Amino acid sequence: QVQLVESGGGLVQPGGSLRLSCAASGRIFSINAMGWYRQAPGKQRELVAAITGGGSTNYADSMKGRFTISRDNAKNTVYLQMNSLKPEDTAVYYCNAAIRTISNWRLSADYWGQGTQVTVSS
Repeated sequence: QVQLVESGGGLVQPGGSLRLSCAASGRIFSINAMGWYRQAPGKQRELVAAITGGGSTNYADSMKGRFTISRDNAKNTVYLQMNSLKPEDTAVYYCNAAIRTISNWRLSADYWGQGTQVTVSS
């Protein structure tokens, strides 16, 4: 019923920038929090940044000052602007959203995108 589709990943040199996008589609009643997580090889998935429906943001300490999360509620889309990228930012980045569907609007459920690879390397 609901899909999250990420885009914008790729290969970038250290110090470079990338902008990730994640669009939610389907029978959506409302979207509350949206966020980005990442998982590097051999490591657990970790929170990168999150944003509430009202626009309040939260960042992991290592991303503060380098990454910016934003959203366009009219487009059901969340963005992640990543600047000053480091090799340790290499990971698969996943979009997450808390969504109420039209058929079950009383219940908010977590949905995940398929992931987009970000590789930072010279």
